[in-house]
Amino acid sequence: MLGWAQVQGETPAPVWVWKGVTMIARTWRGWVRTEQAAAYVEYITRTGLSAYGKTPGNLGAQMWTTDLGDGRTEVMTVSWWSSRTDITGFAGQNIDVAVFYPEDDDYLIDRETTVTHYDVARTL
Repeated sequence: MLGWAQVQGETPAPVWVWKGVTMIARTWRGWVRTEQAAAYVEYITRTGLSAYGKTPGNLGAQMWTTDLGDGRTEVMTVSWWSSRTDITGFAGQNIDVAVFYPEDDDYLIDRETTVTHYDVARTL
C-alpha cells in the first residue's frame, strides 16, 4: 500500500511509517446527488486531491464513494500525512476545519464542516 513499511519499535505493536515517519490519516465526508457523483469525483480530483498532492508532507490520498440507494451518494476523502504540522500547509492553522472549494455548493447536499484525524497505529 503506497510503499508503507511496518516497523517494530519499542512498543509491542508495530506502527506504519512512510520513509521513517509515523502516519496521520485525515478523513472528511459529504453527500451528493447520485446523478452528480461522477462529476463531483472529477471536480475534487482537480481541486482537493490535487492540492493534497502538492502539499509537502502529504503521503497520498483517496476518494471513496458509496451509493446509499436513496438518490444520495456518500463521498469520503482519506489522506495520509507525515505530521499534523504538515497538514497546516493544506488546511491552515485550524486543521480540524474542512477545506471547501468554490463549486462545492453546486454538488454537495450535505457535508461535514470538520474533519477527523487519526494516528495510524496498525494495518493488516
